[in-house]
Amino acid sequence: MHAIATILVALIALEHVYILILEMFLWATPRGQKAFGMTPAQAEATKVLAANQGLYNGFLAVGLFWSLVHPDPGFAYQIKLFFLGCVLVAGLYGGATAARKIFVIQALPAAIALVAVLIAG
Repeated sequence: MHAIATILVALIALEHVYILILEMFLWATPRGQKAFGMTPAQAEATKVLAANQGLYNGFLAVGLFWSLVHPDPGFAYQIKLFFLGCVLVAGLYGGATAARKIFVIQALPAAIALVAVLIAG
């Protein structure tokens, strides 16, 4: 179960690297506009805000990667719980306030990974 939990944490981290790329670098491109359901004008007007948001997603990814490489297993466990909890809360908030699909894209995977880490604990 430990291997499954580790894989899930790594996948959540990679997902947040992808979100960082979408929000920081692809926001105003056709790909970014499609992902977030925006017109070119909306994307251009919100580009700076999106880049800031992307940076925060990058911090979540870095924290999850850190949890995978920390040499102290007890502390690494705590780091995983903290950052997966942050991702889960962000996903729940985003799903409730921005777009319901965030529940499935962000909150559900984080919840599954969190349960796996707790079981493997």
